[in-house]
Amino acid sequence: MAYVIAEPCIGTKDTACVDACPVDCIHPKKDESGHGDSEQLFIDPVECIDCGACVPVCPVSAIYAGDDLPEKWAAFQDKNAAHFGR
Repeated sequence: MAYVIAEPCIGTKDTACVDACPVDCIHPKKDESGHGDSEQLFIDPVECIDCGACVPVCPVSAIYAGDDLPEKWAAFQDKNAAHFGR
């Protein structure tokens, strides 16, 4: 199960997770189109290798393993996938 970025990222968009990701599956990056318009960052559920490198560097604790995602943020699993058209 891929990792999911949830509600605490909204408005923060700190890109420490982008830098920590070994497979480049977190978007939009600061230099990508759509970064300014997006309210949060997203993890591609297909590209994510479940390494967890992004979790400890997130300053707002917004990243969860899909199985550990709090129920109140369950919709973010679909929101992350939808961002990538998955």
